Amino acid sequence: MNRLVPATPPPSPPASYTSHSTSYDYNGRLDEIRKTEYPQLSISQETNQSEQQTVFLDHAGSTLCAASHIRAFSHELLTHIPANPHSRHLQSQWTQRKIDHARDRLLEFLGTSAQQYAVVFTANATAAIRLAAELTPVSSNGVFCYTRESHTSVVGLRNLVARQDVNVKPIEFTDIEQLTLPQNTKGTSLLAYPAQCNFSGERFPLDVAGTIAKQYAGSKHMPWWVLVDAAAYAASSPLQLNQYKVGPDFVALSMYKIFGAPTGLGALLIRRSSVPFLRSKGYFGGGTVAGLAFDQQWQVYRHAIESRLEDGTVNFQDIISLHHALDAHKKNYQFMSHVTAHTWVITQYAVQKMRMLCHINGQPVCEIYGHTGKDFGPTISFNIKDPHARYVGYVEVERLAVMAGISLRSGRFCNPGAAQKWLGLSAQDLVKQASLGFVCGDDNDLLDGRPVGALRVSFGAMTSIHDIDMFIAFLNRQFCNHRLSTSSAISKPVSLPSGKAALQSSQTCSVEVEKIVVYPIKSCHGWTVPSDTLWPITQYGLKFDRSFVIMRENSSIPMQQKSYPDMALIRPRIDAESQLLILEAPGHMPLHVSLRPADLLLEQIEPQICSSRVEAVRLRSSKISSWLSAVLSVACYLACEPRLLLESKPQANSTKSLKSFANEAQLLLVTSESAGQVDQWISRDNSKQGVSIGPMQYRPNIIVKSAGAQHIRPFEELQWKSLFIDNCKFNVAGPCQRCQMISIDQDSAKRLKEPYATLARHMRYKIW
Repeated sequence: MNRLVPATPPPSPPASYTSHSTSYDYNGRLDEIRKTEYPQLSISQETNQSEQQTVFLDHAGSTLCAASHIRAFSHELLTHIPANPHSRHLQSQWTQRKIDHARDRLLEFLGTSAQQYAVVFTANATAAIRLAAELTPVSSNGVFCYTRESHTSVVGLRNLVARQDVNVKPIEFTDIEQLTLPQNTKGTSLLAYPAQCNFSGERFPLDVAGTIAKQYAGSKHMPWWVLVDAAAYAASSPLQLNQYKVGPDFVALSMYKIFGAPTGLGALLIRRSSVPFLRSKGYFGGGTVAGLAFDQQWQVYRHAIESRLEDGTVNFQDIISLHHALDAHKKNYQFMSHVTAHTWVITQYAVQKMRMLCHINGQPVCEIYGHTGKDFGPTISFNIKDPHARYVGYVEVERLAVMAGISLRSGRFCNPGAAQKWLGLSAQDLVKQASLGFVCGDDNDLLDGRPVGALRVSFGAMTSIHDIDMFIAFLNRQFCNHRLSTSSAISKPVSLPSGKAALQSSQTCSVEVEKIVVYPIKSCHGWTVPSDTLWPITQYGLKFDRSFVIMRENSSIPMQQKSYPDMALIRPRIDAESQLLILEAPGHMPLHVSLRPADLLLEQIEPQICSSRVEAVRLRSSKISSWLSAVLSVACYLACEPRLLLESKPQANSTKSLKSFANEAQLLLVTSESAGQVDQWISRDNSKQGVSIGPMQYRPNIIVKSAGAQHIRPFEELQWKSLFIDNCKFNVAGPCQRCQMISIDQDSAKRLKEPYATLARHMRYKIW
């Protein structure tokens, strides 16, 4: 049997891809293309410190649409009347012609024709993949095989075929040759694999079907049906399906992956010679039948496979948009092979630069997954390591990248097999992570020092060498040669009497409490307790601190300022004498919320804080909900802790949380000296004088400062293990892990670059 090898080798590299050869940026046209077709890349992102342009490196997620595409499509919508093609008037006939022509143009773009393949439009690539499985006549003694690098949308087919009592077998790509031999084949089976792995970028040959077919010469259709997920591959490489004597039975595509838009359009290519052997349809929708009886089990499907399979009205406006996407792509890049050549150079340049990044001790900064000797597309997955070869959490890296104007992706990228392969994760590891509350897309990125996901940069037709240089400069600035704190924690008991706050230690270091801050509503603005007011402290923390949360309707997770920055504009304060929670926000009348249970209509709910269910009660008040919804521009309501209203004391053996709605600990203490040190770092690193962010940006509950001759050293508090306040002992849980909140200005609700970036650069403590 012929070995499975790539049908077309990658383009030969230029003499030196670091020389930025013009033959690999569309003969020097890239800058002009970016300027005229992608103005969104030139729009500055404003922060309080600087303005920066977007470096978009998430093309595997979705590439960018061209300006000429959008303008031409908008013009056509305004000068024509696209109409339902199932009607017969002039506008419908015009629309049907556009749809038919779009099929032909797409096939030509993919290097094939209507004689070889049919184009069935779907909602997306996932819908195309599912349709392919539904149409494959897999027999009960057959098997569904999918390769390790398959996207979740392909893996999900195992549940679909399992209902047909079909065996499911995950395999390595190298297993295909042996698995598909006649002596190892029983019944009719389906093989699915990606042309390009969306995790590592590794590519696989498109001629698998033809190689298998040679073993079954003379059969009307071989017992193996082949589905190729080409969504990632087709974005930067030509398929050229006409070069294969026997091509895949199915090819799944996504239009926005290739052109940036339309986003509601996918396609399933079906090989014409396979059509007579497709499984009969189950469900049928409008437009797919030529005849139908209401009161008898009789229907006749349309003859054309496209009309037979496109249930209901196709997305005709997006199909019209596809014409203009093809026009823009042709105008800008001429041929997809030019995009392949360009992105190949960009990828090689990026890999080379990333591998050159080292710490001062020679330890590599980037651990790259793949890109060794095989064929890889313009996708690079990696993790960051510190000088001691310890992993840096990818969530921290991603957040710092956002502040630097760099768009990349983190996680497992909906590719479980590749993630397990490259990260060394077993199925048991994944089950363990789930049992610990780890969920795809959450902020958990390390477990026992090992990453549970990765970072990914991916490049498109319009990616430039400058984009890569900006990305490398970001990695170099934030993660190269940083000094790590390796000192162990030192127990330093301190005491803080009531009244005028003065802290005494065995080393005669004295401090005073500068401010006490309460945050009545989690993630909203803090309220500074008046200096002449004594404020109660309980085992839950400061009274009323984070006792309320704002919940979105139909959601179990409280709203957070990192997702809804305008929460910083809500300024709650407590009127203890009147038993009122008073809410204020710019442009809105103050809202008074009674703290008396008798005045409130309550409903039990169970919100989720840090993956754990907690008890809470909803305040059933249209007035409160309307006020919050108006301020935050989202339907939401207010909830609080039951014990806040019931005034109950916890039992000695109670397992209920003692943290109110806090994430980690009851109190956060910040010293003015530490805040001042960060201000100095920002001034020095950015060549700016007089930077004064101040301690309030860190959302502390207690701010202390030196009061005696011996001053507190910056970050000295990180060495404390416990402290005493008015003879009450408080254990220090450790460095705060809530610092993502400091990326939002608490007065304006604008996102900040500082102090997050500087703090992460100088302090290698994890940031959430």
